[in-house]
Amino acid sequence: MMSALATCSATAALVLTGAVSGVFFAFSVSVMRGLDAMDPGQAITAMQRINQKILNPVFLTAFMGAPVTAAAAGALLLALGRTSAALLLFLAAAIYVLGAFLPTAVVNVPMNEALDAVEPPSGREEAARVWSAYSARWTRWNTLRAGFSLLSLLQVGLALLLWGGPT
Repeated sequence: MMSALATCSATAALVLTGAVSGVFFAFSVSVMRGLDAMDPGQAITAMQRINQKILNPVFLTAFMGAPVTAAAAGALLLALGRTSAALLLFLAAAIYVLGAFLPTAVVNVPMNEALDAVEPPSGREEAARVWSAYSARWTRWNTLRAGFSLLSLLQVGLALLLWGGPT
C-alpha cells in the first residue's frame, strides 16, 4: 500500500513539476517575446488579462502541488527504506520552493499586481516605458523560476530512476 502511494505521489510530482516548468519556460522563450513585439499598450493589456486568467484551479493545483507531492513521495520512500531516492525528492521540493515558489511570491506576483493597477497609458512613449521596465525584470525572474523548476524536475526524474518503482 505504501509503495503504491509512493508511486502515485512521485508520478504526480513528476507531472506537476513538469507542467509548471513548461509554463515558465514557455513564457520566457515565447510569450514574453511575443508581447515585447507588440504595441506596448496592447502588451500591457494582454499581460493584465493573462495575469487574471492564470489564477485558475488547474494552474494553482500544479503550482502548489509540485513541491507537496515531491515531499510526500520523499517521506513515503524514506519510510520504505529508499533513502537515496527520498533525499532526491526532498531536494526537488526544496529547489522548487526556493527557486520557483519564493521568487513567484516575492517578485513576480507583486510585479503582476503593480502592472494590474496600471491603466494602460494612451501615449506610446509612456506605454513603452512602463512595459519595458516590467517585461525585462519580470522575464529575468521568470527565467530563473523556469531554470529552478527544471532543476527540480531533474531531481524528481533522478529519484524515480534511482528508486526503480515498486518491487
